[in-house]
Amino acid sequence: MNDPGKIRNIALVGHRGTGKTSLLEGLLYKAGVVNRLGHVVDGTTVSDYDDDEKRRQLSLSAGLAHIERKGLSFNLIDTPGDSSFLADTIASLRVVETALMVVNSVLGVEVQTERIWARADRRGLARILFCNMLDRERADFTVAVDHLRKAFGPQVVAVAIPIGSEHDFTGVVDLFSMKAHIYDDEKVTEGDIPAELAAAAEEARGKLVEAVAETDDELLEKFFAEEPITTAELEAAFARAVAAAQLFPVAAGSATHLIGVDRLLDLLALAPAPDAVAPPRALGVDDAEVELACDLDKPAVAFVFKTMADQFSGRINVFRVFQGAVKSDANVVVGRDGHKERIGQLLKNQGKETKPVDGLCAGDIGAVAKLKDVVTGDTLAAEGARVTFPAIDFPSPLMSAAIEAKNKGDEDKVIQALRRLSEEDLMMEEHRDQQTGETIVSGMSQLHVEVICERLKRRFGVEVHLHPPRVPYRETVKTSAKSQGRHKKQTGGRGQFGDTWIEVQPMPRGEGVEFVDKIVGGVIPRNFIPAVEKGVLEATHEGFLAGYPVVDVRVILYDGSHHPVDSSEMAFKIAGSIGFKAAAEKAQPTLLEPIMHVDVTVPEESVGDIIGDLNSRRGRVLGMTPRGHSDVVAAEVPLAEMLAYAPDLTSMTGGRGDYTMEVLRYEEVPAHLSQKIIEQAKADKEEAHKS
Repeated sequence: MNDPGKIRNIALVGHRGTGKTSLLEGLLYKAGVVNRLGHVVDGTTVSDYDDDEKRRQLSLSAGLAHIERKGLSFNLIDTPGDSSFLADTIASLRVVETALMVVNSVLGVEVQTERIWARADRRGLARILFCNMLDRERADFTVAVDHLRKAFGPQVVAVAIPIGSEHDFTGVVDLFSMKAHIYDDEKVTEGDIPAELAAAAEEARGKLVEAVAETDDELLEKFFAEEPITTAELEAAFARAVAAAQLFPVAAGSATHLIGVDRLLDLLALAPAPDAVAPPRALGVDDAEVELACDLDKPAVAFVFKTMADQFSGRINVFRVFQGAVKSDANVVVGRDGHKERIGQLLKNQGKETKPVDGLCAGDIGAVAKLKDVVTGDTLAAEGARVTFPAIDFPSPLMSAAIEAKNKGDEDKVIQALRRLSEEDLMMEEHRDQQTGETIVSGMSQLHVEVICERLKRRFGVEVHLHPPRVPYRETVKTSAKSQGRHKKQTGGRGQFGDTWIEVQPMPRGEGVEFVDKIVGGVIPRNFIPAVEKGVLEATHEGFLAGYPVVDVRVILYDGSHHPVDSSEMAFKIAGSIGFKAAAEKAQPTLLEPIMHVDVTVPEESVGDIIGDLNSRRGRVLGMTPRGHSDVVAAEVPLAEMLAYAPDLTSMTGGRGDYTMEVLRYEEVPAHLSQKIIEQAKADKEEAHKS
């Protein structure tokens, strides 16, 4: 395929459980790509080939497939609909022209459908909707279309109506050809519209023609003049309107029973080609805008939107060509830092299977293995054409857990494996907490973190334990205090002597630790002052109460004495540490906890429950802001109360809630909680010493 005008790039998107994977199976089967219809329940689908996906019957990452049909090449991306695994969904929307929104006809518009629609809308993508599961009990196409129009606007228009309903759903009426298509197992019969549906079909056809005519001045004149509009004219104007996101057509069917799937394939042929839409915004090395074109004669530019990590094969990078053509064995420049890579064998994905190809033209999607340093979000360009694309906007992780190797000696293997997985899953984060020493893994939910652990075991052979992360408490003082720090040791030869007088004072929050030298008269020689400071700063790493770092204190060295022979830097370092600890113990030490700024986005009907719950978590609600059909509740809440918030929010909102969280400041822990924290810290320390 070397003609961008004959390519269709389509992402199947929607809420979890709407049947996206089953629909992809139906499309592949109807196009003759596979000779057996795979099913999610028995793990035989093309796109959900990962063991975790088969076991959970849930798409965890994007699956790619392609179809060659009637002179067109379709690149299809089956994306996850669960909120925990939307990284590939978000990235996939960057490389397609069309979002195929799959909707459960029983449940209508669900939360992830709304969110993904909003992202597709911001990108100006064409959107085609498929009302799936019309064979289910309580499925109602008319009601579903009404819900879609309320949610997404009057541009939503049906291009088919169902024949029968629920268990008697047997076919669809195509409103372009005005023909009925009856499905009996795999046999499809085209014929006249049943008499009982004639009026409904005429009415729906009229709405379709009117909607299309409103996007085209010439057709609008014909419409008002009541002149006939041919099917060819209607389809041409319709395709232009869909490409311009002026119309959002709704098809009807059942993916598992293959009803309407062939009609959907014909509808997808009318989706925009890569050369029919404006290319995405690109930046040069000086951040100046670079104008790209879907032109095979221009220098190649491609965008990596997915990375797969494999223990044996290494990285496999999946990319979309936006300009020029990429060929096997070509040299490219990575826009991130300008380093060069050599493209090996190019591949086309069909689920887990790959087919080698010689080249990929502008508009096409393919993959390449074993690039040395290329990750999701990178740009590959011909030498001399270095460009970058704006970073993909991923949501921040919502839940964190501390992770440790089950077997001693596997710590480095765990870290390396986590880094490999983070290249593939861009909504996962991993880091080492410098204060607590724990390795922290962050994801979108408990399920997300569990899947990460399962992949560590299955792909990389390392087993891990999970537990809640320690809250990074800190310690400070509430009053001023003075104390002597004296270190004296005599051991046969030269002794050790250092003597300091230190004052500790509280400072405003966020000021850290300040060391002040007020020595006069040479009571402590100048060359020993840095040693005292070093001893003090090291002592602040582990506080008196529970071993947490000490912050927001001013430490003043104001007096002391020395010995002309026995004094040394080490002696004064130890003396400074002793003096600080003694003064801090007298200065009413107290614990500080991190206070988070939290924004919780929930449906209007859940606001009361959310506010009550935040109050029960020692939170302070700051206010509410409307956002579309939802409200954003802003609050300040201690981190200790938010460690397990994600599953609770899901429970309270039926999965329709979301939140972001960032550290705002530190505040003093209430006295009744402080003592429990101190006792637990001491118990943990004793347990660590025993082991």
